[in-house]
Parts: sequence; structure tokens; C-alpha cells
Amino acid sequence: MKNGLVLEGGSMRGLFTAGVVDVFLENNIVFDGAAAVSAGAAFGCNYKSKQKGRVLRYTKRYCNYWKFCSFRSWLFTGDVFGAKFCYYDIPMELDVFDGETFRNNPMDFHVVATDINSGEAVYHNMTDTDNKNMEWLRASASQPCFSRPVKIGDSKYLDGGMADSIPLEYMQKIGYEKNVVVLTQPEDYVKKQMKVMPLIKLFTLNHPHIAKSLQARPDMYNAQTAYVKECEGRGDVVVIRPEAPLNLKSMVHDPNELQRVYDLGRQAALKKIDEVKRFMAL
Repeated sequence: MKNGLVLEGGSMRGLFTAGVVDVFLENNIVFDGAAAVSAGAAFGCNYKSKQKGRVLRYTKRYCNYWKFCSFRSWLFTGDVFGAKFCYYDIPMELDVFDGETFRNNPMDFHVVATDINSGEAVYHNMTDTDNKNMEWLRASASQPCFSRPVKIGDSKYLDGGMADSIPLEYMQKIGYEKNVVVLTQPEDYVKKQMKVMPLIKLFTLNHPHIAKSLQARPDMYNAQTAYVKECEGRGDVVVIRPEAPLNLKSMVHDPNELQRVYDLGRQAALKKIDEVKRFMAL
């Protein structure tokens, strides 16, 4: 019976997830595979490379640097989160990502992205940290309108959360019978339609399937959270989520706020760690 880890996105709410997976590393919790979306992928890959504390360290260090995350970066590069700085300069030079450990770790790491031509979810098992694989990470976390589509092969991709925000059913379909799900919204959260949807439709005129996916996303997301609760009630999954809204913006320039949300993730994981251990041992 295979154990899986499911990591949803949420932009900088991913610091909550970083706190959770760091507690897993400290307690030697091992999963056979993971499926991760957006920030869940960009931050969660450090679980496979076993680099506890790395996400918090570099986000706090660079959160005020315009090339990391800013409207200035968006205006100059087309990406709010600077593609070159975030996915190449940091992991290859400034706070080196441990590619060797990542490659040698047998855990599968499925990254979710959305094909802009079909609006469908695509799942890529990331086995290495070469440029192509880093582009899958970038694609998964590239928000429509605020990021350029990422070209990989003959297709272009954007944020995986548009098509599959919480890929629990995907993990179950490929054979992961027991899953730990990490969410970045509290249990009573209900996603509503974005107020800027008319503007997004204007930005996505050339990609009608993306506009359609974004239009349908609240219903999809709410159905997925309901399914997570159903599985949780049956004892098929363990869910770690915030007790209250994290109240964190998509762009954060205060290191203390990043630390706060990371600490909340740690606290939530520590409350559940014995349950996770029992669940994994069954």
C-alpha cells in the first residue's frame, strides 16, 4: 500500500506548507510519492531534496528584492515572481538546491500544470533538477495574467491550480491508497468567483480554455475540498490545514509575516504528527 503526500498551492501561503513538511523531515516521515500544485510544488520540492528550512531562509532573505516578487518584475519581465531569479539564480547560485539528493530520493514528485490550449491538468513526475524540470515547477506556479505561459516541448502551461487545485483523486487513481493532504485554507473556506474575472477574461482572449477553467475554478475547488472532507471522515486521509485564515497576500515583503505563517504550519503539523505516524504505519 503506497503512501502519498498532496500539497495544494496558494502563493505565499505556501510558507504554511513549508512549515508542515519541515516537521515531516524532522520526524523522518517518508512518502512513496507526492502530487504538488503551484506554490506547493515550488516549495514542496525541498521535501524531496531534504532541505529543511531552505524555503523560509530564501523567502525571508529576498522578499524585498524586486527581482524575486514585485509589480516591477511584472512590468519588466512579464512575471510577478521573476522567472530567472526565482528558478535559476536562487537554486543554482544564491541558495543552492540539492539536486543530487533530489535525484537519489526514490519518492515520486508529480508537478501539476495546466495546458493553456486545452485547459486540462497535466501531471509531470519530476525526477531531476535540470532546466526542463525547473520549467515544470515554474509552469505549475505561473499565475495567469501575472505570469507568462511557460513553453515546454510543443505546449505552453500555466498554474496547475486552475485545473486541479487539490490532486487527491489523481493520487488515488495512480495507486496511492493512503494520503496526507496539506491545505492552505481553513476547513470552512469556500472559494468565490474572483472580482477581477472580467479583467482576466480580457487578458485571456486568445486562450478561451484558460478563461473557462478560471470561471469554473470555484466550483471545482469547493467540490475538491468537500471530497477531502469525505475521505477524511472515512479515515482514508489525514488532513493538515490552518485553523483560521492565514491572511497573507500573494506578494509579501515582510519577513516577519513569512515567519508567522511558517510557524503556523509547524504548529499544525506538530499537533497532527502522532496521527500521521499512526496512519503511515497502518
